[in-house]
Amino acid sequence: MTMRDTDRALVQAATAVAKLRCRSEEHTVAAAARSAEGRVFTGVNVYHFTGGPCAEVVAVGAAATQGVTELETIVAVGDRGRGVIPPCGRCRQVLRDYFPELRVIVGPPDALRAVPIGELLPETYVWADHQLDALPTPRSGD
Repeated sequence: MTMRDTDRALVQAATAVAKLRCRSEEHTVAAAARSAEGRVFTGVNVYHFTGGPCAEVVAVGAAATQGVTELETIVAVGDRGRGVIPPCGRCRQVLRDYFPELRVIVGPPDALRAVPIGELLPETYVWADHQLDALPTPRSGD
């Protein structure tokens, strides 16, 4: 998918947060997410040896604290000028479960593109499909 001006602005927002806030071993990645209404939410990872949250998940949480439950596009940017980085496997699963229509900005600096989250996680495990509550209740006599 081609990059929109709003996508480029989202990359710039994440880059600005990475430069400003990712200055230690605890915070090495920044993310920016945009809602359909155009609101932007940012976050940084919280590194910890026990496996702290990634920047994308923190940005999702920041949006949730403002009552936003639908995100349109997200991007992560590494510290020290590493540029756009793709989401890890865990984030791909979380993003796919919460926002199945989400666009994710990925690629090298000269060829950034926004792709559907489903392309980053094909034939995914769908968490809701495997919940006991989702299974039909047997009828008596079955």
